[in-house]
Amino acid sequence: MNTETDTAKPSKQSNTDNRPYAVILYGATSFVGQITAHYLTNFLSNAKNKDGSNITWAIAGRDEDKLNKLQSKLESKVDIIIANSKDSASLDDMTKQTQVIISTVGPYLKYGEPLIKSCAENGTDYVDLTGEAIFIKDMMDKYQDTAKQSGARIVNSCGFDSIPSDLGVYFLQEKAEEKFGETCNVINMRVKAAKGGISGGTIASMASIFEEAGEDKSRRKQVANPYLLNDDAEAPNVRQDNVSKPKYDSNHKRWLAPFVMATINTRIVHRSNQLLSYEYGRDFKYDEAMWMQDGVKGKLSSYAMSAGLLGFATAMMIKPSRELLSKHVLPKAGSGPSKDEQENGYFDIRHFGETAKKDTITVKVTGDKDPGYGSTSRMIAQAALCLAQDVSKEDVGGGFWTPASAMGDNLISRLEEHSGLSFEVVDG
Repeated sequence: MNTETDTAKPSKQSNTDNRPYAVILYGATSFVGQITAHYLTNFLSNAKNKDGSNITWAIAGRDEDKLNKLQSKLESKVDIIIANSKDSASLDDMTKQTQVIISTVGPYLKYGEPLIKSCAENGTDYVDLTGEAIFIKDMMDKYQDTAKQSGARIVNSCGFDSIPSDLGVYFLQEKAEEKFGETCNVINMRVKAAKGGISGGTIASMASIFEEAGEDKSRRKQVANPYLLNDDAEAPNVRQDNVSKPKYDSNHKRWLAPFVMATINTRIVHRSNQLLSYEYGRDFKYDEAMWMQDGVKGKLSSYAMSAGLLGFATAMMIKPSRELLSKHVLPKAGSGPSKDEQENGYFDIRHFGETAKKDTITVKVTGDKDPGYGSTSRMIAQAALCLAQDVSKEDVGGGFWTPASAMGDNLISRLEEHSGLSFEVVDG
């Protein structure tokens, strides 16, 4: 698939090939940062990937003692870099030393901008795990031109939100073109099954979004815009379906419930469509939901989940209830699922596509670890390595990208080979 030429060919790019590190993991002592550090250490130490043995990387953060403690637990020694989001000079010193930065420091609305700014100014590629669409919008508005000029490829949402959704749609559209000679103008993503925990960091990110939306009407309008991340002058205005309450799916005989990550995943998919020159079509429709059982039990589960999500969102938008939940109920920062829970988790999602001629195709995307941590740590690590090793700046230039538009088939291959993910066409 082709990308937009104006984004792919910036007027000036920095050469990062001679920098001492291919990857620096910033926020390495965070919950997901530590998981990612262990994965990178094990993967690169036993690399069966292209030039894996030549990859030099480092861990970074603001607390030297915590970094030393983490380093002592890794299977092989890696360098340590001290950098602080409140110290722009330390960030610049770090970003000038590497081809790609992995950022696990959230909530990104509160802590993410200084690092994006540094990467954009210094021509450094960047990947993160944000599920905060309004953060991405803010950063695009401020640093898109800078990133294009420097050659920095900024790729947000490289974890469970939104790689399975974004690459699942990309993969389905490729297969639809092969099979039918056209892409699908409607795709419904359904979470068939998932098992995993939630960390304090994820809760903090959700809280920051609800806090912004609760205090600012314009933010609520942004959150509701399915084309928030489409920054072209002629962005589509097709009405998008939004599964925000219980709904019965008569095609598959299941009840549906809202999927908490749909608000970020759908925005990323629509941006991919833009960056791929609207190869999915300007009338493309996409939605996400959770599959429940058929019958009374499925109906009750759908209503219960819908009510729970609405109640949680409402409570998190009001300061007293948000503080009460954060203090006494929700997981604390730095906490998360155990190693066994991460290893024994999984996800199974389905993309159902239909062309304008009513031809249909179904794609199954699965992961063999906890989606938010075990699988996410592998996804972001491989996304960073993909940018460093597989995608030249001549092919994909500076600017704000999505996983599908920047890395596409290269990343799918890496994820299937090294991350326990699979993408396959299946019977409906």
